[in-house]
Amino acid sequence: MSGLDPSQYTSTDLQGRYAWTDTLKGVYYGPGSIKTALPKLLSELGIKKALIVTGKSLHDKTDVVKNVEAILKELGAYGATFYEIGQHTPVAGIRNGLKAFKEAGADGIVSVGGGSPVDGSKAILYHLQQETGGPTLRQIAIPTTLSAAEYTIGAGFTNDEGVKVAVSSQELAPAGIILDAEVTLATPERLWLSTGIRSLDHAVENLYRPLIPPPLKHLCYAALVDLFKYLPLSKEHPENIEYRQKLQLASWMSIWPIKLERYSALGLSHALGHKLGAAYSIPHGITSCLSLAPTVNLQAELLSESDKEWLANSLFYLRQPQSGSKEEDIKKLSILIQNLVDSLGLRSTLTEYKVPKADVPKVAEQAVGKRDDFVFPKVVQLLESLY
Repeated sequence: MSGLDPSQYTSTDLQGRYAWTDTLKGVYYGPGSIKTALPKLLSELGIKKALIVTGKSLHDKTDVVKNVEAILKELGAYGATFYEIGQHTPVAGIRNGLKAFKEAGADGIVSVGGGSPVDGSKAILYHLQQETGGPTLRQIAIPTTLSAAEYTIGAGFTNDEGVKVAVSSQELAPAGIILDAEVTLATPERLWLSTGIRSLDHAVENLYRPLIPPPLKHLCYAALVDLFKYLPLSKEHPENIEYRQKLQLASWMSIWPIKLERYSALGLSHALGHKLGAAYSIPHGITSCLSLAPTVNLQAELLSESDKEWLANSLFYLRQPQSGSKEEDIKKLSILIQNLVDSLGLRSTLTEYKVPKADVPKVAEQAVGKRDDFVFPKVVQLLESLY
């Protein structure tokens, strides 16, 4: 997957465009909404037989997948269940999933789980389309984490060499999304909370991501507020469905579906996460726990004045006093993010994940793009601070 985007863009503060993703037919949300939303989406999309794509733990240790199977069976729309999608979506699972899709005679996918099943489903459908040359078939996503992969057109997966790569197409964005907080009760606490920080990462980096129009940035402010409020509450009251539903909505707002005229990368925190995650078996959410706060601190130095203003104004929405200095306010936001990560019990180090210090320059170069970029030594220093 790509690192930082070196392209130059015109500011979207006063001009630009917005379009919704081509495929999305509906987002249904609410506790218990799977029972009513899944039949509606299957009918609207014309899916006659669905392959459920999920992960082994969710399949073996919870009733979530069984409940989805029961709904599909009642509708006569159940094909099979494939649960070999692992963390960071290894390509072997995609190959086996494609085989399972064909053997089931499926014409669509219902993904259940976090970012890996959602992205794995996109990759299965992408490779199927490449084989057949026909239309890209559709996915209905039922997320159980806050990673927000269901809102994007890209599918990240790990190739045979252990490198995170991606495919992307407007046709790959899930056509239906069901945000049912009840299915998240089985999600392990560390996974639930850390993917909440992943959503925070989306919201923060979308504030300075090129080509994002102002209305979506204001949704990111709303996401910031709710993530800061409800993540601690959800940790304290893990059975509270209302808090979980609020967090699912915040995740949606953090990376609102958008059809860009051309690709623009999110930012340094995501670039670092992509390079660290698959290579060193660090979960997506934890990469954001590692990289987001120090990245924000560095942005006080790197961003344009316009982007600094968007980021610094986060303090206003978080009911925090502003200093009058954009740089100081951005550094304060960095401290608030780190405090949130710490309060959730998610502080991590590269030492913990056995990332060799000798690899730091390589990771920095992969994230930045080249060693002669002026940002490179700053990113090396950032990474060294994470041990």
